[in-house]
Amino acid sequence: MPARPALAAALGTAALLCAAVAPAAAGASETVTVDKTGHITEDGTVTLSGTYRCTGATGAAFVSSAVSQGDKDSKTVYGIGGSVARCDGAEHRWKNTGKVSPDSFKAGKVHVQATVTELRSSGLLLLPSFHAVQAKDITLTRK
Repeated sequence: MPARPALAAALGTAALLCAAVAPAAAGASETVTVDKTGHITEDGTVTLSGTYRCTGATGAAFVSSAVSQGDKDSKTVYGIGGSVARCDGAEHRWKNTGKVSPDSFKAGKVHVQATVTELRSSGLLLLPSFHAVQAKDITLTRK
């Protein structure tokens, strides 16, 4: 499998795991934000962005994002890309892009969850360690 699809699949899995597992308490100086607007194109490409700050990562760290739209009972959550995070204590911008079926989302209100996750080695396993999470309703605009 080419590296880019493999990374997207791993980050999508991490985003879904983050949505399913309550994160451990992050340090007060660790944050992730989601910009108030995202973009969707005719072909279903969704772009989300924001900022993050994290410290003390010993393993690979990523900013993952997931988006959903509609009522709570019929909501499907889609992982929207992921980007490598530098956990050096400084504030950085993140931008994730992913393609979903063109009929999956309409311009308008969506719910986004962004997570800074580190994959820490624990013997033979890589286990997620959560640095920061934000869930926010934003507006998707047609681009």
